[in-house]
Amino acid sequence: MAEFTIEVTYHLPVYRHRTYTADTVANACRLAIEDEEWMAGKFDHDSAGESYVTGIWAGADAAYSRPPIPVPAHFGEMVQRKAEHFETLLGLLKMIVADVLAARTSSAVARGEAILAGARDLDMPAGLPPPAHVLARLEESRVRDRIAAIVAARSEFPGVSMDAVTDSDIHTACEKVARLTDLAAGVGETVACTYTDGWLADVLDGGDGDA
Repeated sequence: MAEFTIEVTYHLPVYRHRTYTADTVANACRLAIEDEEWMAGKFDHDSAGESYVTGIWAGADAAYSRPPIPVPAHFGEMVQRKAEHFETLLGLLKMIVADVLAARTSSAVARGEAILAGARDLDMPAGLPPPAHVLARLEESRVRDRIAAIVAARSEFPGVSMDAVTDSDIHTACEKVARLTDLAAGVGETVACTYTDGWLADVLDGGDGDA
């Protein structure tokens, strides 16, 4: 059996109450954050963070006297584990963002980059529209596959080959379908279901909507 010196840490919050005068909530928060006077700070023992490993050394009483051993990731601080995974997810988000979502996701990307840089978030502009929910998506690549299946299965297209159908033909047809198709009825039915399936009524009655 080997001996190891393990350093375990936990964070103990310190808080204070102080009044600030500002024209907006964001500016008041900035004044509070930039205030470095902590003589009136109080320890919040009831909100202490979880214990996590911050150092491992081989041998007894070997802290900082020998090269450290890497700490297994699952013994690290939860918030740091989330931050490292967040960086990975942010990179994926930046790669898959579509142009149609750029207006909304650009602020999410900017916020993520600010967090990684240790900076404060930018003040979000007022009046940002609520997110839309996509009920149907017409993908041209799937249209081509569907046309091929129809041509192969139906007798009214004798001698028709998919080689004769160009990407430009499919794009033009999809644009026409999108322009002429009215999905208002379907959207209205979805909204009606939202109101009548019990969720909204539960929220209005003071519930949390999970029922």
